Amino acid sequence: MIKSELIARLANENPHLTQKDVERVVGVILERMIGALESGGRVELRGFGALSVRSRPARAGRNPRTGETVDVRAKHVPFFKSGKELRARLNAE
Repeated sequence: MIKSELIARLANENPHLTQKDVERVVGVILERMIGALESGGRVELRGFGALSVRSRPARAGRNPRTGETVDVRAKHVPFFKSGKELRARLNAE
């Protein structure tokens, strides 16, 4: 599912809201989540999972085409840990 599909589904399930209103709400939620992660926080959605930021140190990489050694800078990457309920539903038989 992509963002536009989510917005369309939410708008269909909530006829009292316009598509534009739903789009604005989804945008604000995602923006707040990104803001929390930017400031070093964590976003936890009970039953679904938690998003956090992890730091990756600088390292020596390799260009696969030439085999040449390349310096890879340190960076921050998003990390997702699924919640118990999500794992249980995905593994239900």
